[in-house]
Amino acid sequence: RGKITADPLPQVRGNASRLSRVLQNVIGNALKYHSTGRTPEVHVSADKRDGMWIIAVDDNGIGIAPDFHDQIFQPFRRLHGRAEYSGTGMGLAICRKIVQSGGGEIWVGSAEGRGSRFFFSIPDY
Repeated sequence: RGKITADPLPQVRGNASRLSRVLQNVIGNALKYHSTGRTPEVHVSADKRDGMWIIAVDDNGIGIAPDFHDQIFQPFRRLHGRAEYSGTGMGLAICRKIVQSGGGEIWVGSAEGRGSRFFFSIPDY
């Protein structure tokens, strides 16, 4: 179980199934990588900057050490063993490919033990 909340989000142009996949993956990861004994909480928001919509997904999970912020978007890069968390290590690499193919970027701000904040940008055509 987890709690997902969202601010009003913009209508954007793009491939709906591909953008849905990005949101599903990032929100799914936020729910999966939660702290033991704590109910996962995820919040989605958006802000318009310089002709781009910046979508942010915040969580209260286990967080990611800064040394790994770039690595998590590479194919098959797992920070945890399969016994701890399921998955192939492809989810965020696919998200990066989808976002970049639409003219945007994806990145993370996080500290180990303090949750994560994933961002991705979408052009506002």
